[in-house]
Amino acid sequence: MAVRGVSGNVVARAKAGVEWTADFANLDSASFPMLSALIPYGDAMFNERQIPLLLAELDRLPAACDGDWVAQARELCHVVERGIHLYLWFLGD
Repeated sequence: MAVRGVSGNVVARAKAGVEWTADFANLDSASFPMLSALIPYGDAMFNERQIPLLLAELDRLPAACDGDWVAQARELCHVVERGIHLYLWFLGD
């Protein structure tokens, strides 16, 4: 996970990555539309207007999907909220 500016420059980076467990893969896409956009082998980008939706989903994420990545994703969301023309990227392998 990383926050990037419009030109692609990295502003902030997480140390942890999403833990791809069966519980995470099976999240209901109707209940978690932002998080269900994530796939292990692709990139996903969230803009400043999507960040509040993503934060709400992180707040109600089942305990089985929790991990260090959740707190770090929240921190990066706040970086995007405080900045201008910033995007949160989830980078697949």
